[in-house]
Order: sequence, then structure tokens, then C-alpha cells
Amino acid sequence: MTRTLKASGFLGLAVMMTVGMYQFVLLSGGSSVPGWMIGGHAHLGVLSILAIVMGFAVPALGVTGTLRRAVTGLYVAGQWGIPGIVWLGEGAGLALLMPTGFLWGGCLIASMLIMFYVTVTGEGGETESGPTGAPIADD
Repeated sequence: MTRTLKASGFLGLAVMMTVGMYQFVLLSGGSSVPGWMIGGHAHLGVLSILAIVMGFAVPALGVTGTLRRAVTGLYVAGQWGIPGIVWLGEGAGLALLMPTGFLWGGCLIASMLIMFYVTVTGEGGETESGPTGAPIADD
């Protein structure tokens, strides 16, 4: 599951960089960059970096089983949902999608609250001397 978080993070960064290059093309051609494109670009970049961090934090805290699947699924859904609705809602004129931002934001919040719970309760298997079990690498 942490491989999913890391892969989603790196893919998100590649998409974000591609959008950034397109923004550069627009600017160098004398056009302005629409605000919705900038907003989606920024959100995807930050959320993708955090996805990579989460890919290391989840095993480091010993998050397993259902909680691990929930954290991964909720986070990845929010990571792509937030910039996706900005680009589709504003950029493609599908404003009816904009209220789903509460759903995608809720996914991110729920994911963080699960990580908070595991951190403060030690439910994930962390000990005072550090994480137990397998090392944090996926390979």
C-alpha cells in the first residue's frame, strides 16, 4: 500500500511539472495563465509531495490492515480529487463538480485523522525505540 502512495506522489509530481511547463509555454507566448490552472497545479504539487512522505510515514508508524488501506485510499482520492475538480470544475466549465471538493477534502482530513490516531495511541505498533517489523522500504 505504501508503494501506491509513493507512486501516486511521483506521478502527481510528473503531472504537476507537465502543467507547469504548459504554463511556461502560455507565458512565453504572451498569454496569461488562468487562475484555476495555477490553483490545481499548486494543490497537486503539495499533495503529491505529502503522498510521498505518507508512503514513508505509514510503515514507520506501523499502520497495518484496514487502517493502512483506509489511509492510502482516502489520501490518494483526495490528492487527485482536489486538483481534479479545480481543473474540471473551473477549467472545463463543469461547475456542478465543485461541491465535491468537500468530499475530496474530507478524504484528506480523514486520512490525517487516522494517522493522528495511530500516532497518539500507538495502535500502529510503534515502540519507544522506533518502529517494529519490516523496514520502511517497499522492496
